[in-house]
Amino acid sequence: MELHFPLTWFSGAMAEVSEEKQMTTEQPEESEEEYGEEGEPKLKYERLGNQVTEILKEDAASCMVVHDKFLALGTHFGKVVILDMDGNRAYEFSSHMVTVNQISLDEGAEFMASCSDDGKVFIHGLYTIEHDTSCFFDSPIKAVALHPQFGKNQAKQFVTGSDKLLLCERAWLGRQKMLTLHQGEGTISTIKWRTDLIAWANSKGVMMYDMTQRRRITTVVRDSTDLREEMYPCSLCWSDDLTLLIGWAHSVKVCIVKERARSEARDLPGRYVEIVAAFQMDFFISGLAPLGQHLVVLSYISETDQKVHGKGVASRPQLRILHPLDDDYEELSCDALSIRGYQNYRCRDYHLAAHPGGELMYYIVSPRDVVVAKERDQDDHVAWLLHTKQYEAALLAVELSQKTLKRHNMLEVGQSYIIHLINKGDFDLAARTCQKVLGKNTELWENEVYRFKEIGQLKVISRYIPQSGKCLRPAIYEMILSEFLNTDVEGFAQLVHNWPGNLYNNQVVVRAVIGRLNRCPDQPTLLHTLAELYTYDQRYDKALDIYLKLRHPDVFDLIGRHSLFNAIQDKILLLMEFDPQRAAKMLLENEDKVPINKVVKDLESEPRLMHEYLHRLFQTDPHKGTQYHELQIGLYAEFDRPNLLPFLRHSIHCPLQKALEVCQQRNFVEETIFLLSRMGDSRQALKMITRELNNVDKAIDFAKEQDDPELWDDLINYAITKPLFVTGLLNNIGTHIDPKILIRRIPEGMKIPQLRDSLVKILQDYNLQISLREGCEKILVADCVGLMKKLQRAQRRGVRVDDDQLCETCELPILPEDVNRGVDVIVFFCNHVFHKECLRMSNTSCSICSGRRRGPGTRAVGVKTS
Repeated sequence: MELHFPLTWFSGAMAEVSEEKQMTTEQPEESEEEYGEEGEPKLKYERLGNQVTEILKEDAASCMVVHDKFLALGTHFGKVVILDMDGNRAYEFSSHMVTVNQISLDEGAEFMASCSDDGKVFIHGLYTIEHDTSCFFDSPIKAVALHPQFGKNQAKQFVTGSDKLLLCERAWLGRQKMLTLHQGEGTISTIKWRTDLIAWANSKGVMMYDMTQRRRITTVVRDSTDLREEMYPCSLCWSDDLTLLIGWAHSVKVCIVKERARSEARDLPGRYVEIVAAFQMDFFISGLAPLGQHLVVLSYISETDQKVHGKGVASRPQLRILHPLDDDYEELSCDALSIRGYQNYRCRDYHLAAHPGGELMYYIVSPRDVVVAKERDQDDHVAWLLHTKQYEAALLAVELSQKTLKRHNMLEVGQSYIIHLINKGDFDLAARTCQKVLGKNTELWENEVYRFKEIGQLKVISRYIPQSGKCLRPAIYEMILSEFLNTDVEGFAQLVHNWPGNLYNNQVVVRAVIGRLNRCPDQPTLLHTLAELYTYDQRYDKALDIYLKLRHPDVFDLIGRHSLFNAIQDKILLLMEFDPQRAAKMLLENEDKVPINKVVKDLESEPRLMHEYLHRLFQTDPHKGTQYHELQIGLYAEFDRPNLLPFLRHSIHCPLQKALEVCQQRNFVEETIFLLSRMGDSRQALKMITRELNNVDKAIDFAKEQDDPELWDDLINYAITKPLFVTGLLNNIGTHIDPKILIRRIPEGMKIPQLRDSLVKILQDYNLQISLREGCEKILVADCVGLMKKLQRAQRRGVRVDDDQLCETCELPILPEDVNRGVDVIVFFCNHVFHKECLRMSNTSCSICSGRRRGPGTRAVGVKTS
């Protein structure tokens, strides 16, 4: 076979490489990853470096095939370089003299085939040279594909593409047997072999051959026939064993191989191809690959109007992710790629190779560059958020994925967010974010505090700085307090109240406050804060003086919390004047430290305050302070008459005569009535009720309480001339005395209001009493009958007699040893047992208990044993 070298084309390729060198020296290299404005990219990109860079400086890439363990790169100088996944050279084959057109691997990656325009096809074993093969053809070989199971296949089959499709396989004695599968429809540009299906592209379209049936099963016609095939080559890719992706010029088609029904088979192939999706693009396709249910398409945009050295300059290639529809597509993302020398490249110069394993990875190959597109990880997501100034979302993403991140951390992202918020003017959110980001790092906290001081926002961060655990240096807190003291007294007071006293040097702050008070003495807020500072410093006497001067309610908490009762011995009057109720309560709760007589003595000049104290003392315990009950009579009469009567009712130490004199002097009728009744002068009390109060209901209630017939008689005598009183008596007297006594004394002809209703009520009350008596009698009779029945059942019950019991008279066993001999036994309810023959016949009671008090248990029960 002769070798034909397309020197013209090769020279042109090298010329393009030379031009590319010139372009790249004139224009700076673009960044490897560009973020679009529409949204976050789906993939991330990086150049394949290491020795790939050195290789492509002297040579140019023409094709690439990817395995999950290595890469095979073909060059324009006819080399096939085996690289690891990082771009390091592992081995190199220099089998060809011109451009390597296509490389093919079997599924096990044990053998590699390459072809070139020099008409040579080489098959190299990557782990053995046993089956290395070289074939020479008389025409350029544009495509080659190994049988997927080439290493295991005995025939060692592979196909080549030139102006015809040849199947090569091993024959007898190791000779190569070649079979033409297809010819006559133009040059074959690419071949893809999956399982038993071979797909290839030529000038007419894409064909598919079934190796099982040994026949072609379909032809997918090429759409863009007006475009030069060599300038816009076809891209084929199997997404699975039965789905073929076709990308050619502007067109994308998704084809599925299906089994034909037997009834339809006849002379037709057993399989057919259905195009499930077909759509046109507004760009050219340099390569395509599957991504789940989506497509990854390497797109080429035709030359722009921009020109360099008189030639059109191409746009950067774009990697797009599309979702195919029936006759259209939905674009999910589009990333412009910064390929070295892209300005001079054409559609045919780019290739897309997909990683065959489960890892999401795509290789974009150009003559001088290889870019790897990978699935974006969480680090990339955070980087994109930071690039687009979405700092809050970036911080949240870091917080949720701290364990998986490698390039970013909470502190770095958080500090960027804080600076962004400060620049934006959102100082409060920036300070609040410091809590989450800085944590317990005191050095970083202090740096942020100084940053906020420089921009005049020290007050904002004061709400969020650490106040417990690992705190900052005292000087930081003193600096913040000084800022508030000079600009915001209320805020200063709030900070002193909220912050623990150990955060700062208390004496330094006290001196600063005193200095401010010397300049502006009339500031109650500062005085109160100074009292708090004295409290933190345990100078309670000074704090107490300030609280009393301000009449601040915290004075009682201060006294109780720190037990300052010795310090208030001379301040009892001041405390009572400030808040009598709280002061009295506190003094009584601590009467062992502040005696009652001490308090009373100090309050002698203020009777009202003395009354407040003694009144609470009486409510707490009526038996304490009994020596002051006489004094309290006048105090209640003077300052608190509503509580005088309850005091008189509950006090047993109150001198009644003294109380009566006070009440009579002040004309306190109700209190006088109570005292008269308590002293035994009920008639005088009743007289005051009827004459002073003129209240029949109260008079009746008083008579009921006393339950004295003479008092009822006096009340009737007084009321007999007053019809309203008579009505009141008629309505209430029926249950206490005989109503006839009142009715007989009513003068004839007296008009009594509501007399009829009153008489009806008397009769109703009488009927009610009769009904109650009858009901009680029935209940009593029922109870007696029930008890008698219970007693009868108890007395009729059987009585247990045991073998070990003795007769109380003869002291022999009560039951005979011979069970066949019957014996009469007498058992009394007192549990004494006798033989019947040992008792006198006339004895019906226990002889032992007869001398004692006779009771129901002495009756006998006869028992006969047999």
